Amino acid sequence: MARADDFAKIWNPQAKGPGVMDKIKTFINPPPPLRQKLALALYKLRVENNKLEYIVQKMKERDQLLFEKVVQAQIEKDQTRAAMYAAEVAELRKMIKSLLMAKYAVERVALRLETVMTMGDVLTGLAPVVAVIKDLRRYLTGLVPEIGLEMAEIGELLESVVTEAGEFTSFMSMPSGVYSEEAKKIMEEARIVAEQRMKAEFPELPSAFPTPAGENQQK
Repeated sequence: MARADDFAKIWNPQAKGPGVMDKIKTFINPPPPLRQKLALALYKLRVENNKLEYIVQKMKERDQLLFEKVVQAQIEKDQTRAAMYAAEVAELRKMIKSLLMAKYAVERVALRLETVMTMGDVLTGLAPVVAVIKDLRRYLTGLVPEIGLEMAEIGELLESVVTEAGEFTSFMSMPSGVYSEEAKKIMEEARIVAEQRMKAEFPELPSAFPTPAGENQQK
């Protein structure tokens, strides 16, 4: 019972009468309670999500410009120039799809954090989230390094929450494979949503010219 009481205090600490030394330590280096740490992580995730959306929108503008050049080159029957622009569009769309997948994964992680904050199920709720953020950190480092760095910091923050919560519970960890599978599910759902948005918002490239690799354009 004492351990449960300790966890309740660190999750949402109540006011008490600390000693003089405790007050000094708290003033110098105040330890944020778990809920505040989760709120900070949620805020950071939303900031990075907005950055991803902004980058996607700028790339979408670039895509529209290049797509118009493809069409114009075809009208002028300049297949070489049309193929050149089409190849650039194809590469740009690969990048956009990757960023959209990351963006929707971040959104799902944020939703999970909101649920954790509501239900207070820190350990079982956060473990898959931490796994997804690790994947996103590696995934984004090659696309947008600064966002990848931010995701690493968010992951460290959430790992500290899991560790801190674990010290005040008798939680028996589940096999890591369980969390890995759930993390994969979140990423797969994000991929599907990204593909749906690509189909809805980006017109198909004309297929009357060969791609640089000699393969058909992906639809």
